[in-house]
Amino acid sequence: MNRTTFRLAILAGLVFLCSLFAIGAQWAPFSHAAHPVAFAGMRGVPGAALFNGMVFVLPGLLLVLGGGRLRAALPVQTRWQPRIGATLLMLSAMAFAAQGLLPLDPEDIDAGTSSLHATAWTVWWIAFATGAVLYARASLVEHLVAVGAVLLVLLITLFGREWMPAGIAQRVAFSVWFGWFVYAAWCERR
Repeated sequence: MNRTTFRLAILAGLVFLCSLFAIGAQWAPFSHAAHPVAFAGMRGVPGAALFNGMVFVLPGLLLVLGGGRLRAALPVQTRWQPRIGATLLMLSAMAFAAQGLLPLDPEDIDAGTSSLHATAWTVWWIAFATGAVLYARASLVEHLVAVGAVLLVLLITLFGREWMPAGIAQRVAFSVWFGWFVYAAWCERR
């Protein structure tokens, strides 16, 4: 079971990165530095459905499965915190996938599916921040890595545009999120 979880986490991250760069390159105005990831998946953009499916939905669903396996691998006597943490990690992955199902609408950026997309993005980082800290349980190192990943995601998500272009900040935050899932799955397989 643990090897499968690790493979799911690796696969999710690779699908995200490869799709982001390969499919994103098909639309000339798309800039990785300047635009949020969801920009290439906006309504009306050529290939938006494929982009959203491969960048958000498929990686998110792979991590929902991975999070479920992390939860299932917890010993019966495990305290409530890691169990709730694993459930919140699954919610974070569902919210990530939902961003692809609720694309931005360039005609109505502050309402409609755009606001639902923003809500899914908010649920993504809040569920991760809480879930990762509650899930980490085995050692001080796991706790420190979880807290470090959470702080990095929160700082970059909330304040990253102050230090770097917005597009890069979002990609770094997503990469840290994927990386934490890979690390958690790797810890479980040991």
